[in-house]
Amino acid sequence: MALAQQVTDSLDEATSALRNALAFAARQERPVVCNSISELLCRIDQLKSFDGILDTLDKMQNDISKNKE
Repeated sequence: MALAQQVTDSLDEATSALRNALAFAARQERPVVCNSISELLCRIDQLKSFDGILDTLDKMQNDISKNKE
């Protein structure tokens, strides 16, 4: 089951806000702040990708189950 559109939209908004925060943090904050923000961005991206992978695996499993019947 793919991520709901509302969830995807919220993740996109969060990504945009975090990128903006990272741009400002890069100019005046300590490196650990920039690192933490970039880790959050990476985790959001991984979540979207991983959900797509799970959808593909579910489809493959359903196809195999149908072929066995």
